[in-house]
Order: sequence, then C-alpha cells, then structure tokens
Amino acid sequence: MSADIRETALARTAADAARAVNCEIDQIAKSIVLRGESSGKAVVFITAGGNQVDLDRAATLAGEPLGKADAALIRAQTGFAIGGVSPVGHLSPCRMWFDRRLLDFPLVWAAAGTPHHVFGLAPTDLMRISGAQLSDFSQIPEKM
Repeated sequence: MSADIRETALARTAADAARAVNCEIDQIAKSIVLRGESSGKAVVFITAGGNQVDLDRAATLAGEPLGKADAALIRAQTGFAIGGVSPVGHLSPCRMWFDRRLLDFPLVWAAAGTPHHVFGLAPTDLMRISGAQLSDFSQIPEKM
C-alpha cells in the first residue's frame, strides 16, 4: 500500500481539499465525528465529500442516538482538531463506518491530521487501515 501525502494552502472543507488536489468533491473522504448520546463517545463516519450523514441511519448503526461532537471531545478521542481529523491514527479507538460512494473512485483523499495536509490512497486501503465498516448512512444534500 502506498499513499500520496500533500501539503495544501488550507483544506478545512471538502471543497477546499478537492480544489487543492484537483479532484471531484466526492473523492474527498470526510471524517464526520458525532457523539453517542448514551455512551458519550465519539463515533466516526467516513463519507464522500459531497454527501451528508443521515443521522437516523447513523444512529441505527451506532445503536444509540447521536448528536454533534464538540471540539474538546473530538480532540480528546482522535487527537486531531476540527478541519484536520484524519480517519486513521486516533488517540482512542473509535467505532467507524465507511460510505459506499467512496468505492466508486480509484483514489480518495483524506485529512492527514492538519487543515494543511491530505493523503490519497485507494478507498479499499483506507477502509482497511481505518477499520471502518462499509455501510449505508449517507445522503446527498438537497439543493437550494
């Protein structure tokens, strides 16, 4: 397995990251961190950049209601700040799920621990090294 690590000007959003590496927005693997309302623990949904997490489906997968994770919980459990949360290398293991849409591409890009770094690799490799389970939890946002 190999990964292409790149430094970017700033990639806090999926759109920023896609522009920085010249790829489709759905090739960006976003790490969406939510908080289990019962457990208080972070759970991570790796989703395609143009998709959103469907909270009802995500809660069913997690087995508990989910809410927004605050910056302190995200930093404490993953070791990363919002805008640079990598799907790998967390301080504490998190339960993780992987968006099927990412498998439509030969290469996907994910945050590499800072808002200025991304890494690219095959989506199957990302799913394997992250330990995420392939699941259906995403939705395409409605256009306004």
